[in-house]
Amino acid sequence: MKTDEISRLLVLSVFSVILFGFQREKNVVVMAIDEDEKALCSVNLAEFLPPPYGGLENMACQPVWNSFLLRYSQSKDNVITIVLSTIYTSGWVGIGFSRDGMMINSSCMAGWVTPAGHGKIKQYYVEGFTPSKIIPDKGELPLTSVPPLIYLQGATVYLAFQLKYLTPLKTQPMLLAFSTKYPQHHHLTAHEEKTTIKFDFSSGQLISVLHLLSLLHLIPNNYISSKTHGVLGILGWGLFLPFGAIFARYFRSQPLWYCFHVSAQFIGFILGLAGVLLGIQLNNKLQPDIPGHQGIGILILVLSILQVLAFFVRPDIDSKYRKYWNYYHSWVGRTALFFGALNIVLGMHYAGAGQGWKISYGFILASTMLACIILEMLLRLKKLDEPTLPSNYAMNTI
Repeated sequence: MKTDEISRLLVLSVFSVILFGFQREKNVVVMAIDEDEKALCSVNLAEFLPPPYGGLENMACQPVWNSFLLRYSQSKDNVITIVLSTIYTSGWVGIGFSRDGMMINSSCMAGWVTPAGHGKIKQYYVEGFTPSKIIPDKGELPLTSVPPLIYLQGATVYLAFQLKYLTPLKTQPMLLAFSTKYPQHHHLTAHEEKTTIKFDFSSGQLISVLHLLSLLHLIPNNYISSKTHGVLGILGWGLFLPFGAIFARYFRSQPLWYCFHVSAQFIGFILGLAGVLLGIQLNNKLQPDIPGHQGIGILILVLSILQVLAFFVRPDIDSKYRKYWNYYHSWVGRTALFFGALNIVLGMHYAGAGQGWKISYGFILASTMLACIILEMLLRLKKLDEPTLPSNYAMNTI
């Protein structure tokens, strides 16, 4: 079987798996509590936390992210008592309530234990992404007269506070974050990790991930976050797809260039598709107001699907239509890669990504652009060195 036929069969198989997954797996799953988390949820808070945080019966307990556990109890008069716990070494831990799932305009409770052993807990209002825009002693959380509390028990820190709403608290977008660096004069240092979740306080459930992604083994069943969405986007649109295009343009003289090109392109396509599907899930959960990022994401998905479909109708190399197909394939691909890189940058901006994310993607983008510049120069020099044959040869009639 020819290499071209094998490639077409591989692409068709991948699409069959995707379509089959779309037809079968349209539901979401709920995070399960494993045995270790059950043990943590069984800790008796009354042994070290004062009432009401340690004295409430039937507090619900749910793992929400990494080692973060959320305990809560909601009374008939709409008073909700929250105890957030996680592993702690230094720095601060925070939980925020958001209107739309975004950091901006959210109100947060953050706490830390000083090296001297003194607990500090404050409400903050997020006006921007920089530490100076996170204002202490300000926010919209309806705290009750019960003082909020932070308590360190062994290696676990407990952040506790109580809220009073006019109506029962149901589905709520929340932010979770931490930093190992202590706040400076009560101003929070930049977070090292964060995520956004949507929690249903009426049922105690955290909706997790589209089962199709777990079917393709791209992310675990019990984990969904903007970080996973970002990783998939960077791997697909920032790494595999650009390198697949580089193989096609600069390494055609190598015998296996076509196999490398097709393999890289379709790995990148699957990762990019998974990122889009996860982005749709995040959008449905959090309803963020980021039309630019969403619109560009849909555009590059459409362009990538057109590229895949074009693969199946590629004319023969001797066809008079082949050059027009080449123009289409090249420029649609370049357009998709440009908007893919732009959308990665926009996504990091909207998500408030830390310096580690920006430096990592900046290095990938700069390395790719530098490689393209060098290879383009070498390609043009090679073309200049190639001998040109005259279009007409003089015939000796003697």
